[in-house]
Amino acid sequence: MQPRGEFARLGVSTVLGGSHKGLGRCCCEEEYARCGWRWSEGLGVAGWILFGLGVKVVLGGGRVFGEAGWGRGKFIVFKGMDSLTLPPVRLVQGVVRPPGSKSISNRVLPLAALAAGITVLRNLPDGEDVELMRDALRQLGLRMTETDAGLEVRGLGGPFATREPMALFLGNSGTSTRILSALLAGGSGEFTVDGVPRMRERPIRDLVDALNPIAGNTRITYGANPGFPPLRIFAEGLAGGRTRIKGNVSSQFLTGLLLSLPLCRDAVEVEVDGTLVSAPYVELTLRIMEAFGVRVENHGFLKFSLAQPQGYQSPGEYAIEPDASSASYFLAAGAIAGGTVEVQGIGRDSLQGEARFAEVLASMGAKVEYSRDGIKVTRGELRGVDADMDLMSDTGMTLAVTALFAKGATTIRNIGNWRVKETDRIAAMATELRKVGARVEEGPDWIRVEPPAQLRTAVIDTYQDHRVAMCFSLVSLGGVPIAINDPGCTRKTYPDYFDAFRAITVSGEGVTP
Repeated sequence: MQPRGEFARLGVSTVLGGSHKGLGRCCCEEEYARCGWRWSEGLGVAGWILFGLGVKVVLGGGRVFGEAGWGRGKFIVFKGMDSLTLPPVRLVQGVVRPPGSKSISNRVLPLAALAAGITVLRNLPDGEDVELMRDALRQLGLRMTETDAGLEVRGLGGPFATREPMALFLGNSGTSTRILSALLAGGSGEFTVDGVPRMRERPIRDLVDALNPIAGNTRITYGANPGFPPLRIFAEGLAGGRTRIKGNVSSQFLTGLLLSLPLCRDAVEVEVDGTLVSAPYVELTLRIMEAFGVRVENHGFLKFSLAQPQGYQSPGEYAIEPDASSASYFLAAGAIAGGTVEVQGIGRDSLQGEARFAEVLASMGAKVEYSRDGIKVTRGELRGVDADMDLMSDTGMTLAVTALFAKGATTIRNIGNWRVKETDRIAAMATELRKVGARVEEGPDWIRVEPPAQLRTAVIDTYQDHRVAMCFSLVSLGGVPIAINDPGCTRKTYPDYFDAFRAITVSGEGVTP
């Protein structure tokens, strides 16, 4: 909705309606400054008024300014964007261990919730997407306790259930929305699943269409726009049987469906229509399900079956790998301006398909060394490549910026699912790459980047997309300063990204607000 009155006077750009449950806390001026954001006296005064009305105030990229626990209806308020300037950096070197994988975390958390027994999750990240999942699970009655060993999750031992209608707010988290929607269908009660306006533009029809044939008496309806969130789920469990799902838009639909299979009452079979995109994410899902005691038969990624659904069992403990997509920025930095950069916790045996990004860097001319628990990358003479990034699409964005430093053009193919991510990533990357001087062509599922003779300094818009912000930090390795608007959007997966990036600069030059 458009801001009015006091909101408009304060320069608030967007007010988003929602029913997010406040946590009963608010940031003081000192806490706000510690987070690296400039304090606004006007918004501070208005903020305290809003807190008393039960309103949640959020600035640039989802940075929480304050929250209050009163009232049922909440609003989210975004103020004008902040900016971060990265000075020119000529050399990088060091060791990095990124936070835990969001993709793994948002699969493991709901399975630990549904499982019989207690699961201790180690290396769980604190990014916004994972926090949204945790908040939703708490609302669903899950008990979680922070311990020295990790997050202790006391499993429910069965499907989610509610006696009263329940509304879950999942922001712009695609994994949380698709996975929880499928799992809630296997539970009992009335649930509403919603998010920010961009989430309402991200499709979910393929998942709903696949759930319907196995849903039994469960019904799923849409809000104002059929095929998109919000969803209302009138859950009475899943019956089982046979269904089909399209595989060519997002693997998250198939992931959500697969995770729901153990909740079915009878045997269940899923056939995939068309080409499956991002198959490594589906393999990741199957391996995590095995860790929780469920083995789904995989017939060449064309059909999946579960003969005797019996629910999930706790593995006792589960260690979450560092995020391979987040690792790609540091690996690329080593290829561009190393020195040697080592990423620890992700090696040749990684569960994540994105870990293969180092192989793409090697094909460009970087020096790459794999070990069981790490990857080292050293600078080489980079050349452009023609790369199919279907199996590691998120790191294709890192490749697009790395292409600025290569000799010759780079073409990145099979990335049509970029169009339905946090933003239209093909359009966003094309726009921002042109700002720094690149010649860019784009198509429905590809982008071609021709590097400029000389990079230009620019102000990068990030479209509330964490990966746009992180990958464009690499432009600073080309001898020009680069400004990143809304740097707080990295909170979605990697809140401390810019501190970690600064830490590998040998010159000591860092990030300046």
